[in-house]
Amino acid sequence: MSAEYTFDELKQDVAEGRIDTVLACQVDMQGRLMGKRFHAEYFVESGFRETHCCNYVQATDMEMNTVSGYESTSWAAGYGDYTMKPDLGTLRRIPWLEGTALVLCDVEDHATHSEVAHSPRALLKKQIGRLEAHGFRAMMATELEFFLFNQSFESAEEAGYRGLKRSSAYNEDYHIFQTTKEEDVMRAIRNGLQGAGIPIENSKGEADAGQEELNVRYADALAMADRHAIIKNACKEIAWQKGKAVTFMAKWNYDAAGNSSHVHQSLWSADGTKPLFFDPDGPYGMSKLMEHYVAGLLAHSAEITYFLAPYINSYKRFMAGTFAPTKAIWSRDNRTAGFRLCGEKTKGIRIECRIGGADLNPYLAFAAQLAAGLDGIEKQMTLEAPYVGDAYGAGSDIREIPKTLRAAAAAMDSSDFLRSAFGDSVINHYRRAAEWEQEEYDRRVTDWEIARGFERA
Repeated sequence: MSAEYTFDELKQDVAEGRIDTVLACQVDMQGRLMGKRFHAEYFVESGFRETHCCNYVQATDMEMNTVSGYESTSWAAGYGDYTMKPDLGTLRRIPWLEGTALVLCDVEDHATHSEVAHSPRALLKKQIGRLEAHGFRAMMATELEFFLFNQSFESAEEAGYRGLKRSSAYNEDYHIFQTTKEEDVMRAIRNGLQGAGIPIENSKGEADAGQEELNVRYADALAMADRHAIIKNACKEIAWQKGKAVTFMAKWNYDAAGNSSHVHQSLWSADGTKPLFFDPDGPYGMSKLMEHYVAGLLAHSAEITYFLAPYINSYKRFMAGTFAPTKAIWSRDNRTAGFRLCGEKTKGIRIECRIGGADLNPYLAFAAQLAAGLDGIEKQMTLEAPYVGDAYGAGSDIREIPKTLRAAAAAMDSSDFLRSAFGDSVINHYRRAAEWEQEEYDRRVTDWEIARGFERA
C-alpha cells in the first residue's frame, strides 16, 4: 500500500464503501491521540474543513482532570472551544481497524484561528520554521521500546497491575527464537503500520524479558513525530485486539529494564540532498555545524530534560548499568553516554540522544532538542572533547542529567533560552503541568511505603 493517501483517494474509498469512519485526532500534552470518529461521508463533505473540541484537552493530566492554574483555560474562563484543523497531508488508511482512515489535526484558537502555541504540533512546527529560515531541514528518527504482556489491558487493571506475565521468561535482546513466539503481535504491528504509510525498518527483542523495540525510517521532524504518535496508539490497539497488553512506561518495574525512546537527529539542506552534519575532513566526520549543534544540546541538556522525561516515573529509569544514561555528555559510539555519535565518517553521521524514555511526547522532545541545537549554531558554541570510557563511573564533576522531575522542571522554568525559543506562555503552561504531576505524586501513598512501613514504622 502506498505511503501517500490523498483526499481524492479517501473520497473514492468512501463512495465505494471501503471506508466508513475517519478518525480526526489531535495530539495532547501526553502525546496521545484525542479526537472524534467521523462518519466518512460527512467528513469528505464537510468535516475535512474543521471540527471543534473543548480547550481543556490541551491542559489536562493523564487522568483527564481539569487541572487548575493554567493561564490558557479554566473554569473561570468557561472552558471554551478550540478548532481542530485537519492536516490532509497526514491522511492515511488504518489497516488494523475495519473501514477506517485517520487524519491528524492542528489545534487553533476558536476566534482567531491562530495555532495554539502550547499544543505539541504547533510547538514543533515553530522550531522547524526557525531552522528553515537558516536553510536547514531537520531529519529525525525514534527507537521505541515497550513491554509486551500475555494479559489483556482489562485483566491487568483488574489485577491491580500485579502478577503480570511478560511475553518472555528471559532477556530476549536480538533473540530470534523468542521473538518468533511473539510474531502474532509483532508481525501485525509491523504490517499494520506499513499499511498505514509508516515505513517500518524492523522490530527486535530488547534487553529484558518481554521487551520489544520498533524502528522506523528516518524522516522530516514533523513527519517523524506524527509517525511516533500513531505508532504508540497502533501498538496498544493491535495488542488489545490480540488479547495482550503493552506498556511504554519509562520504568515499569524496579527489577526490569527501562523503556527508552532514543532520538537520532541531523540537519540537511533544505532540499534534503546534502547532509550538513558531514565533513569528511572534520573530526570523526563532523562538520563545524554539527559541532555547534551538539554543543547546544549539551549546554542546554538540563533545561530540556523535562521535555524528554515528563513524569515522576521517567526519572526512575536513569540508573547506572542499565543502558539508560546518567550523564549529559557525548561520546563516540558509546551507549553509556547521554549523547552518542553514530555513523562516524559517513553521510549518515548523526547524534543520538539517549536521555528520553518511551513516555515522552515526540513533538515536545524534538522541539526542545532542535531549539537547543539551533542555539548552539547561532552562538557558535564550542564542542567539548568526547568522553572516553564508562560514563556511569564518571565523577560528580561531569555534567549530569537531572535526577528528579522537580530539578528538571526548575531548570526548564528558569531557562531564558527556552523562554526565548518557545515563549513565556508556553513555558508557563508546561511548568504548571510539571507542578501538577509533582503535587499529585507527593500526596499519594505508594505500595513501597506500605510494604516498608506498615509493620515497622
